[in-house]
Amino acid sequence: MDFSAIPDAIAQQAKILYFNYPSNPTAATAPREFFEEAVAFARKYEIMLVHDLCYAELAFDGYQPTSLLEIPGAKEIGVEFHTLSKTYNMAGWRVGFVVGNRHIIQGLRTLKTNLDYGIFAALQTAAETALNLPDVYLHEVQARYRTRRDFLIQGLAELGWDVPKTKATMYLWVPCPPDTSSTDFALTVLQQTGVVVTPGNAFGQGGEGYVRISLIADCDRLQQALQRLQQANIRYQPALSEVKSKK
Repeated sequence: MDFSAIPDAIAQQAKILYFNYPSNPTAATAPREFFEEAVAFARKYEIMLVHDLCYAELAFDGYQPTSLLEIPGAKEIGVEFHTLSKTYNMAGWRVGFVVGNRHIIQGLRTLKTNLDYGIFAALQTAAETALNLPDVYLHEVQARYRTRRDFLIQGLAELGWDVPKTKATMYLWVPCPPDTSSTDFALTVLQQTGVVVTPGNAFGQGGEGYVRISLIADCDRLQQALQRLQQANIRYQPALSEVKSKK
């Protein structure tokens, strides 16, 4: 996000800025300096900041995601959400929490008391148990996803792809063969191999030309997918212009 590109008139009308790093769906990360800039921008224009830190623990190779609340002044204007869906495999349970400015949280409390009455108590107990697990559990989760990431990147490299290592999250973005749309490539893979990948354009125009692959499957399942791609001779062959640019 380029804050300098936001017109002053728009910034003065803004009430809330919602952002998410490490990002779903892009897997993008943002440096601490970005968070500092976001806080300064929000304080200048009196904008509420809401940061979704759903991938706080799913980071690799020494990278540590920044919390909005680490930044001086952020607690005066913002809150941060977290979920147990990713780290603790509780997707669908809708268990999460928010921390930060008490006035913002009170507004959320008022809203939610008119929408629902809280989640099933057994799920809350399970979530409490998960949060009390020792840190070694988090290290195991990180190692599991890092191993899958490296395994899949290496397997795709043998099929011609050059996919950079992501710093966080549980996804890889893989370029489609030249002159092939993400929808067409995803359908080709599905029809010829039975492997499902998500076309990047499902996440917006910026995703066109890529497919997204999840790392939630174990390496043996990822190996099966790679073998099917190889058997169907689905490979990445870069365009001539791409080859020249690398040289």
